Amino acid sequence: MNEKIIYREEYMKKLNLYKDKQIIKVITGIRRSGKSTILNEFKKELINNGVLEKNIISINFEDNDNRELLDFQKLHDYIIEKADKKSMNYVFLDEIQNVNEFQKCVDSLLLRDYLDLYITGSNSYMLSGELATYLTGRYIQIHVLPLSFKEYLSYYGEENEVKKYNEYSMYGGFPYLINLESPKEKLEYLDSIYNTVIVKDVINRKKVNDTMMLESICRFLFDSIGSNISTKKISDTLASNGRKNSVHTVEEYVNSLLESYILYKVNRFDIKGKQLLKTQEKYYLSDLGLRTYLLGRNNKDLGHILENIIFLELKRRGYRIYIGKNDETEVDFVVETEYEYIYIQVALSVREEQTLQRELKSLELISNHYKKYIITLDYDTNNYNGIKQISAIDFLLGRIEI
Repeated sequence: MNEKIIYREEYMKKLNLYKDKQIIKVITGIRRSGKSTILNEFKKELINNGVLEKNIISINFEDNDNRELLDFQKLHDYIIEKADKKSMNYVFLDEIQNVNEFQKCVDSLLLRDYLDLYITGSNSYMLSGELATYLTGRYIQIHVLPLSFKEYLSYYGEENEVKKYNEYSMYGGFPYLINLESPKEKLEYLDSIYNTVIVKDVINRKKVNDTMMLESICRFLFDSIGSNISTKKISDTLASNGRKNSVHTVEEYVNSLLESYILYKVNRFDIKGKQLLKTQEKYYLSDLGLRTYLLGRNNKDLGHILENIIFLELKRRGYRIYIGKNDETEVDFVVETEYEYIYIQVALSVREEQTLQRELKSLELISNHYKKYIITLDYDTNNYNGIKQISAIDFLLGRIEI
């Protein structure tokens, strides 16, 4: 059976924007988010537009057939030898973090004006340390997330959007899931993703010794999306459950989860002082299917799940995102654009007057005149003295812009 594929239009636009420019395209994101498929579709477009197959050099470093190229010098020499010096060659290096000292190879290849470079990786080590030092100002990051709700519906169709939203929030948006029908198959696939990421990108790379503690930290964080958390709080909770640990160890494990793109950390922002705060950050998952896999289908917490989905959509749109602190009140998201801030509260529903007033209060206490929104699963659209209530479904599908 042929694998079903969703065309990822936004990512393809970005790749085409930087095509033939002497800048490295670094495609990052959690494993199985669709990085390789996006590049394969891009390669097809190149060929359809007249690029010869001999001018495409494509290597996947998780394929054992390429194990001899895991040394940076051998890889470098192989590409230089294979390239046609009189034409543009498109070089695709998939999961390049497996190559020893890959940054030295990439840095040298960039000097050749007949090479257009695209590299992918599944952890943020790609853009830390030596790579950033070598490539200062000479790369563009394209961060790939699992399917958005809009992309998800582009395959399943827009009838019964609420039912589709419930399925999406349960099993997430890893692209291959569209090939699976039953909940059992989907959970087994999510199991394989979780264990692959944990083993390859966390345990092996970080040489984690206490795998039980790592899973306990995962469970805590997955269960606490959208809640204020510190590494000390995690440490204290584990200790109260009989798991001895140090705050330093917990911090290392949490950082390894962030580096593998399982989680994203969002810092708090003092709205009045316009400065970042160093405590009580929040964490959001790259895909909620992993939460269902680890915590079970009955562990719903629908409000925080919606908040997580809105966070991912804001991230897809390229915003800088913070948690807002305004004296004693908190705003779910402070979104920084090029010209302004946008303040957003997320709630499952505000049809109860008490809930509505609580959500409004956090925004009403902000004295500046930037845009303010309440995003809910209600289909209602309202305006409360300049604070706009909008539908989450409409926002996710691009029917309403902020």
